Amino acid sequence: MAAISAETWEQINHRALGVALARVRTALERYVRGERPVSEQPAAPEADDGGNRSALATLCAAFRLSPFERDLLVLCAGVELDASFAALCAEAQGDPQRVLPTFSLALAALPGAHWSALTPDAPLRYWRLIEPAPGGLLTRAPLRIDERVLHYLTGIACLDERLRGLVAPVRAFDALLPSHQALAQRIAGAWRRTRGRSLPLIQVCGDERVTRQAIAAAACASVGLELYVLHAALLSPVLADVETLIRLWEREAALSAGALLVECDDVDPAETTRASMLTWLLERTGGALIVSARDRWRPTQRVTVTVDVQRTGSDEQRDAWRTALGAAAGNLDGQMDVLVSQFNLSAHAIRAASADALGRLDGDAGHDIAQAVWDASRVQARPRLDDLAQRIESSVTWDDLVLPAPQRQVLRDIAAHVRQRARVYETWGFAARSSRGLGISALFAGASGTGKTMAAEVLANELHLDLYRIDLSSVVSKYIGETEKNLRRIFDAAESGGAILLFDEADALFGKRSEVKDSHDRYANIEVSYLLQRMEAYRGLAILTTNLKSALDTAFLRRIRFVVQFPFPDAAQRAEIWRRSFPLGAPVENLDFDKLARLNVAGGNIRNIALNAAFLAADAGEPIRMMHLLRAARTEYAKLEKQLTESEIAGWV
Repeated sequence: MAAISAETWEQINHRALGVALARVRTALERYVRGERPVSEQPAAPEADDGGNRSALATLCAAFRLSPFERDLLVLCAGVELDASFAALCAEAQGDPQRVLPTFSLALAALPGAHWSALTPDAPLRYWRLIEPAPGGLLTRAPLRIDERVLHYLTGIACLDERLRGLVAPVRAFDALLPSHQALAQRIAGAWRRTRGRSLPLIQVCGDERVTRQAIAAAACASVGLELYVLHAALLSPVLADVETLIRLWEREAALSAGALLVECDDVDPAETTRASMLTWLLERTGGALIVSARDRWRPTQRVTVTVDVQRTGSDEQRDAWRTALGAAAGNLDGQMDVLVSQFNLSAHAIRAASADALGRLDGDAGHDIAQAVWDASRVQARPRLDDLAQRIESSVTWDDLVLPAPQRQVLRDIAAHVRQRARVYETWGFAARSSRGLGISALFAGASGTGKTMAAEVLANELHLDLYRIDLSSVVSKYIGETEKNLRRIFDAAESGGAILLFDEADALFGKRSEVKDSHDRYANIEVSYLLQRMEAYRGLAILTTNLKSALDTAFLRRIRFVVQFPFPDAAQRAEIWRRSFPLGAPVENLDFDKLARLNVAGGNIRNIALNAAFLAADAGEPIRMMHLLRAARTEYAKLEKQLTESEIAGWV
């Protein structure tokens, strides 16, 4: 069809179908007159001078229909397309109500008839080209052509209605990066070396679903196939339904020169029924079939070619940014290396971030291009992590943080390590010496409310990075292997944007490794070891918090680059925290911060008391006074199950 214009092919197809309909109509008319079928029939035109086959000829070749099966299919199509066929069928069967053909009529009226055309394994029924009405005698059951097949014969392209909602065409993608184009050619080469149902199963594995799809689409385009996608999570748990899907898809692939991409990310191998249905689909489906998954999915018998999609290299990322940004790339003021070091984005994400950044510039001519690209890159890196952890919007600065000077200096050192990572690791060559220990990790230890989370927010705001809080109590699972799986999903999702990961309650997982007494001890130790490895390899900043530093494994502590001990604030620090707890716009009256500092609580509790007092004052229509803070302090102490002493509140009111 592709060699000449669509209109010209439509004319060829219409003429060929008309010839076939006329031939079958003549056979019916002879039968009505009581004449015997003519054994020799002229063949329908198979192709025009340019080698373009009609839809009927293509279908007959694809499903290996005999001349009788072909004519029976045309007979069923004729009833739908030409009113004279229905009248002839009724006259031939001696009943004005029987306007649909039957096997009995076809065996009697069409030349070359053979009984094997009726069997379930014969092409007409196996591929569901025609459907006999259920019940009654097989030979006398009315026959109808399948709707998808009818549309195909008339030259209309449409997806089978029963596949809609399960299978969808894959949209076109922009040009691939050179390394990804090489992978697409490798897939195409594997197909070119084989034929038909012997095609190997292709597995495309990697972190980015969009990139995997783009590679698969490019491979299909190079061999003249149209790519469709099936999300394995939509598979029915009923085997009969999966068998029907396989047959309908193989028929569709033959009619539309299609390849099927099966997305497996959302299917858990531990979900036995769904995984079994997926394995059955991969084993049984013929033709061009591609599996797209983060990890390898191994059918038991089928020959498989696996393509691993590695993360985009720094040079290719730079080229992709320059192409996507165009002339604006020259205004990044040498920030390209920092950008590539921080964000490991796919080509698709780079194009999206570039479009976002340029749009920001159009809306604000004075906007800084480097900052616009940075912010757009943060947005592109978010979606996968937003499903796994809580993103904290950070607005606090160094001025909001009350800590002793040594601790503040360590926090500034952490920020320097993150900022200068590209220069030290790449420009100065430290990463080339060893890939181990390049991750930047920090442990924040201290009592609850001493500022550990606020310090993480200050770093995120300083570095213009997203901060995600992970509750380790929800990550740790009693089921063997589940904890590592949860941790891997978090780190894999965070890698693209180098986000700051804040692991709360680190001692829930990183406690001291125990002596191995049973399988549970062994797997608990494996979980700790796995996390240590991922922490060392993570390209962003990982922060762990704990209320009890002594509970952590010493081997784990050795691999942490920074340890910050957050002390309980003394009276002077508490007074400073009280001063910073009230915004400039908040109405306050006669607050004595030195008296407030006598409350023996941490900064987090101080902020709770200040906020609660503000609500009390607002409800009373008054400025915030000491009496409001007294009521709020009593509430906070009750929550902490502490006794508020007279020495702490003496002279407040």
